[in-house]
Amino acid sequence: MSRGGVEIARQTTPEGHFEVLPADADVLTNLNEDPFDLVYSVEVIEHLYDPVSFLKGCFVATKPGGMFLCSTPYHGYLKNLALSLTDGWDEHTNALGLGGHIRFYSERTFAEAVHRAGFVAIQIAGSGRIPFLWKSMILTATKPE
Repeated sequence: MSRGGVEIARQTTPEGHFEVLPADADVLTNLNEDPFDLVYSVEVIEHLYDPVSFLKGCFVATKPGGMFLCSTPYHGYLKNLALSLTDGWDEHTNALGLGGHIRFYSERTFAEAVHRAGFVAIQIAGSGRIPFLWKSMILTATKPE
């Protein structure tokens, strides 16, 4: 969330708690909060230079036995092949634009990254479009008790 977005959120929802902080292993200390039953991230991880620190922060922020839910664009073999056969990579990655995606996860790499952070019982489902050309993946995982 941008600082401008946080200011709008604070104005429209004054009872809320909105901060701009690094999502790392110190997130709970910085927020002065206890771990949460559910930590979720929607279409963020693919934009991060350091997803390992982010996932460690998500792990720390999740209560033992709690759930982590995360989505990211899908990049499996068939989707990558379709992009290659249609010469769609330049448009898809927008290499000449500002910002955008800097990481492209397959089901295997997404699950492995979350597993390395310490989560277990990892499940992934595709979302949007047709199977194996999905727009996104939705991952659920649990922090061990």
